[in-house]
Amino acid sequence: MNRRFFIAATAALVAAPKVLLAAEGMTEYAPGLILEKLSAGETVLVDYSATWCSTCKRQERVINELRASNPEFDENISFVKVDWDTYSGHEVTTSRKIPRRSTLILLKGEEELGRIVAGTSSDQIKALLELAST
Repeated sequence: MNRRFFIAATAALVAAPKVLLAAEGMTEYAPGLILEKLSAGETVLVDYSATWCSTCKRQERVINELRASNPEFDENISFVKVDWDTYSGHEVTTSRKIPRRSTLILLKGEEELGRIVAGTSSDQIKALLELAST
């Protein structure tokens, strides 16, 4: 295999998840990001997920459908995706007592407005997102 091709292909594979997340309007978590957004007065939906998790994928599809049907969600909420495989033992997960991947939490200031654990119902996720505008 050509070394240049291998390096370019590897770089593309590493960058692909970030590009895909950006395309969906999700920001990939980095330490301090959620606190920064909350300190700026933003409401943040934190999606604790894993790429291999079918429940997480279903939640993501529902969130994307709801966001597409209601632009107010994007106006009122910052969406942050936390990779479970990377951050399951990290403070961003343990400080909020996140029990597992496929957990969605809605935060504003120092308050947790709502939480869904492994729920995939469109009505349930919509109700969580609607808490941002109350």
